[in-house]
Amino acid sequence: MKTAQSCQKSYADKRRKPLEFSAGDIIFLKVEPMKGVMRFGKKGKSSPRYIGPLEILERIGSLAYRIALPPILSGVHNVFHVLILKKYIPDQSHILSYESLNIRNNLTYEETPFRIVDKIEKDLRRKKVVLDNVQWRNHTIEEAIWEHEDDMRVLQPQLFGKQLALNIRFIFMH
Repeated sequence: MKTAQSCQKSYADKRRKPLEFSAGDIIFLKVEPMKGVMRFGKKGKSSPRYIGPLEILERIGSLAYRIALPPILSGVHNVFHVLILKKYIPDQSHILSYESLNIRNNLTYEETPFRIVDKIEKDLRRKKVVLDNVQWRNHTIEEAIWEHEDDMRVLQPQLFGKQLALNIRFIFMH
């Protein structure tokens, strides 16, 4: 029995890494998905696995940490075990830039296309459809969506012309 336990421990220790945080570190907090429970406004597979980023206030013992929770979670005890914490790795895409938006009274705003990123031609049974990958203002290139070129030419004629060739050349060069 001791031999089997020792063997299993050696396998587990290869994948295990010690987690230690200090006061002021930024982390994510793991939330357990429960079937049929709506968490943070989303239900099922779309519910978040981690919430945060949150700040560690202090270390309590060797495996517990006190976390600064947002006011919406004021009913939750703020001390958590190290196994349900995940280190936050800073990423430039997490930094949001706020530009002035013309927000209407009903809290909506008008989206305007910024540029055409790519263009493809789809063959349907009896006709060909041209689609443009359009990057919208206040969105990244990854969030660009495919639109029918005919619709875009009617709604946004300023996107077509010399600028189209420059946009496509820019994307393929980078």
